[in-house]
Amino acid sequence: MYNIIPLILILASLSVIIVITIRKFPVLANLDLENIPAEKEAKFKERIISDRLKRNYLKWKSKVVKLTRPVLETIKRFLKWVYKKSVDFKDSYKKVPGMSDVDIENRIALLLDEAEEAMKKEDINTSEKKLIEIIGLDNKHKHAFKLLGKLYLDKKSFEESRQIFEYLLKLENEKNFGETDPIQISQTFFDLALVYEAMGSYDKAFENVRNALDIEPNNPRFLDTMLEISIIKKDKVFALDAYDRLAAANPDNQKLEEFKRQISEL
Repeated sequence: MYNIIPLILILASLSVIIVITIRKFPVLANLDLENIPAEKEAKFKERIISDRLKRNYLKWKSKVVKLTRPVLETIKRFLKWVYKKSVDFKDSYKKVPGMSDVDIENRIALLLDEAEEAMKKEDINTSEKKLIEIIGLDNKHKHAFKLLGKLYLDKKSFEESRQIFEYLLKLENEKNFGETDPIQISQTFFDLALVYEAMGSYDKAFENVRNALDIEPNNPRFLDTMLEISIIKKDKVFALDAYDRLAAANPDNQKLEEFKRQISEL
């Protein structure tokens, strides 16, 4: 009697399980068990790829903004500076309405002579006013920009000098800037290198003098400066290269022996 009771309980339990399974069978039949993992994996991969693309986009966007912002800020500051200077000196000269191109050219020639004469007398303020007035009449006057950049370099206004030479390089590379002599571009690179050297930014100075040498590879002044900067940077490879090129281009250079000694100590 007591042995039959467990058997009855087991049969009853099996009956319940069978009934539940029969009721759920249509739902189970509609499930594609083989495709469920694949579908989940596909969605998972899709989400990973999507997230990665978003991260890469944000990463490169950040890099582009970071790289272009200093250049744009430099140009913006320089244009604001030119505008401010033009406003400061606008009362010193007022353009006559209907002034012809010939009149403008004559006025610029006169101002340029006065600016150069003032520079010879070390009258920096007068020279600065004249040069800015020229830029007010012709905002792409290469010689006026170059003289103004050198003027600020001489008076140790390095930031103003840097902005001017970088802006001049931008103008010289514009297609609508007119005929530009490559020698002028190399000289602007060199002027900018001198500014950075004076500021103690030797990596930037090195970069710009190399750009100048790409155009004029045997220019003794450029090689002399390249050699000086390479020694300061303790770059023996570039120092030796610059020394050999300088010795070939200008064997009478009085600084060669001293350069040789300094290189040997690197």
